[in-house]
Amino acid sequence: MSTSSNNSGSGASSSGIGNGVALLAATAVAAEKKSTVTNTASKGNSILFTWFAGSLASCGAVTFTNPFEVVKTRLQLQGELARATPNMTKTYHNVAQAFWVIGKNEGLRGLQKGLGPGYMYQIMLNGTRLGFYEPVKGVLYKAFTGETSSGQKAIIPLNVAAGGICGMAGAALGSPFFLVKTRMQSASNFAAVGFQHNYKSSIDGLRRIWREGGVRGLYRGMDAAMMRAGAGSSVQLATYDHCKAYISRNLAHRGLDDNSVGTHFLASMVTGFFVCTVMNPFDVVSTRMYNQKSGAGGHGGALYRNPLQCFYKTVSTEGFFSLYKGFLAHYLRLGPHTILMFVFVEQIKALGRKHL
Repeated sequence: MSTSSNNSGSGASSSGIGNGVALLAATAVAAEKKSTVTNTASKGNSILFTWFAGSLASCGAVTFTNPFEVVKTRLQLQGELARATPNMTKTYHNVAQAFWVIGKNEGLRGLQKGLGPGYMYQIMLNGTRLGFYEPVKGVLYKAFTGETSSGQKAIIPLNVAAGGICGMAGAALGSPFFLVKTRMQSASNFAAVGFQHNYKSSIDGLRRIWREGGVRGLYRGMDAAMMRAGAGSSVQLATYDHCKAYISRNLAHRGLDDNSVGTHFLASMVTGFFVCTVMNPFDVVSTRMYNQKSGAGGHGGALYRNPLQCFYKTVSTEGFFSLYKGFLAHYLRLGPHTILMFVFVEQIKALGRKHL
């Protein structure tokens, strides 16, 4: 009896130890899997990788949307500081007609003017914006709430602030390329609008600007670009964040979860409209600040000393709605660009999480 009892106890003990070992092994495997997933996700969402994804995605997007940027630039410069009159001659009447006129007279090269510096600007602007948005947002959440932004309910003012900070930083870095891009896009042998700089290439433009004004010349108009990107980025990143979360939370049962291309597409469509509405006045001012000819001795601009004066002179001469010149072209550029960029960047990040 005793032996039987001991054997029974020994069997129970062995069974318990076996179960305990199995449980520990299962826990270790689960922890290892969790660690691997966490590390992979971390690599796929690192600052460097997100910067790369944002740069690549925005360059892909601008390849398709640059013609509308050319049209927008010319519409915004047409009639600069001229009071509207019934008999005013306009070369460009609307987006479709301007697209046709430029394509007919200048060909595909005319519609893709400024694409080279446009790529460089996208890398500086959107690589910085998208790469540093989450880290900056995390710092702001930590400073104001004591907790990280991960898993916490969105605080829109902090998201807006993070987007604005990243946008202004990216615009400052990319300002020389935006300067050359704008001047190249305004140039036309067929129908000139604004001051004509006539650069032979991006390199020629940068070299001539440096020769005429040095570092100050390269960064002329940077304050206007920072205002433009700060306003646009604060709305874009925060709105996209909010829309994506809302769609995935309420329409996940229809297959629109956080990683769905459909979710990214819908969130981008809504985001593009809001961004364009907020940013267009700053975009008009930025375009004009960049394209104006240099003042005497190469110092400052001949028409505007700063963005505020540009706002004032534009509105007082052409009326408030002049700040919305080129709005449709801007949206046709910005809407698809926003959609393509965010869809591209989300897919690149997903590939990074899967393969890194």
